[in-house]
Order: sequence, then C-alpha cells, then structure tokens
Amino acid sequence: MKHWIKNGFIFLPLVFAGRLDLIADTEILLLFISFCFASSSIYVLNDLTDLREDQLHPIKKWRPLASGRISKRTAFFLLSMCVLGMLLSLLLQGHAKYYVLAYFVLNIAYVFMLKQLPIVDVSCIAIGFVLRVMAGGAAADVFVSHWMIIMTFLLTISIAFSKRREDLITVLAQTNTQNSPPSYSLAFLDLAKSITFSITLIAYIFYSISPEVIARIGSEKLYLTSVFVFLGIMRYLQIGVINQSGGSPIEVLWKDRFLQIVIVLWAITFLMIIYGKLL
Repeated sequence: MKHWIKNGFIFLPLVFAGRLDLIADTEILLLFISFCFASSSIYVLNDLTDLREDQLHPIKKWRPLASGRISKRTAFFLLSMCVLGMLLSLLLQGHAKYYVLAYFVLNIAYVFMLKQLPIVDVSCIAIGFVLRVMAGGAAADVFVSHWMIIMTFLLTISIAFSKRREDLITVLAQTNTQNSPPSYSLAFLDLAKSITFSITLIAYIFYSISPEVIARIGSEKLYLTSVFVFLGIMRYLQIGVINQSGGSPIEVLWKDRFLQIVIVLWAITFLMIIYGKLL
C-alpha cells in the first residue's frame, strides 16, 4: 500500500494549474482509486512471475509471496480482486479511463517482456507516470502542458536508473542472485543517472522562466523554486553515491529528513506563487 503514493502523480496537473479545489472531486478520487487497484494488480502479477528469482534475491526474498507469508492461491485471489477493482475506471467520464487502460496494458507488457530490454524497461516505468499525469488532467479537465509531461518523464526515468543501480549493486554482492538488471553496468547507470537528472533540472529551470508559464500563472517568481529542485536532486544523488542506496524513492522519502524538508519548502513556495500570495 505504501506504493500507492506514486499514484499521487494524478494530482500534479491540479497543483501546477492552481486548481487544488478539485482534489476532492469525485472524478479525481475515483481515478486515484482506479490507479491504486491497477498498480496493485501489476505488483502482484510481477511478484508471481518473478517468484523463483525473488526467492534467491537477498532483499526481494522477504516480499510476502517470496517469503511464503502469503500463498500463490492468495496472491491470485488478490490479483483478481485488484483487476475487478480497476473496473471502477469505467465509471470515469471522458478520456481518463483510457489512460488507466493504457497503463494496465503497458505494464502487462512490461511484466512479461519489456522489463528484459535495457533502456526500454526504465522508459516503461517513466511512461507509466506520464500516463498518471495525463489521466489526472483528463479527469479534472485541466490542461497538461508539454513541460509537465517532459519533466515527469525525465524525473521518473532518472529515479528508475537509480533503482537499477541499487539492484545491480545488490546483485554484484550476491553471487547466487540470478535476476540482475539486463545489460547494465555501474558505469553506464552512473552516467545515465547524471545525464537525466541534469536534464531534469535544466527542464525545470526553463519551465519556470517560460513566457507561456509566466503568463498562465501571472508571476515571474516561479524560478525561485528551482533552488529546492536543485537541492532535492543533489540530496538524492548524495544518498545514492555515499550510502550506496537511494534506489527506491519511497524508502528514501520515508527516511530522509533533509529531503522531506526540501519538498515541503518547494511545495509551500510553489503554491504561494501559484496562488499569487508571493510578491
């Protein structure tokens, strides 16, 4: 359930458009629940298909299915319930339901084939987050700019590369582990992570000074939030390099106080600018 926080990306179009009043809208809440069921079904399916490999993995062997805390029969039951729950998306108006379906189909392909293809695997993860953002915009009838799509893709693929790096470090430390990330090396992942995080920061800076964005929000001060984006990215990279971790953004965010403070400060500053309260 802790991974449900990833579905919070559906709220980003509302935040960036200054329409937080729509967060409690029935369509938005229904979309969030639909994505929770859809993503949960993919997690269960992935654990079922990777069961044998996970049992040999030093960390993944503690997952409920791999450790034997739940049986395969129970896992199939949960999978069925999640797929049925995902059908709630059919109640959504407009195109939002199609983004949920696209997310589900993409991740089915990921589980059975695409996760074995280097670069494609992390791209699929990033596209999944882009689909969440676009679904949120469709459900709330809020415009999703190309900036938001680009930044979502870049940020999430950067984090996906970080996760692959952590997985590879774990694999290299355990000679009996069979499910190493496909065709990756530490040198490549370090380079890919540095490039994508750098482009993410540059994209955010360009977004914050874009005439289109300035005209839409009615303020030239959005560039001030770039400081917090820089600090957040540098802190995440620091955790990955020094602590040899930082792969899972959920775990990092849950534990790192510095990163939590930076995100809160970014959110406060961003919302003050969006709502016209920062002169």
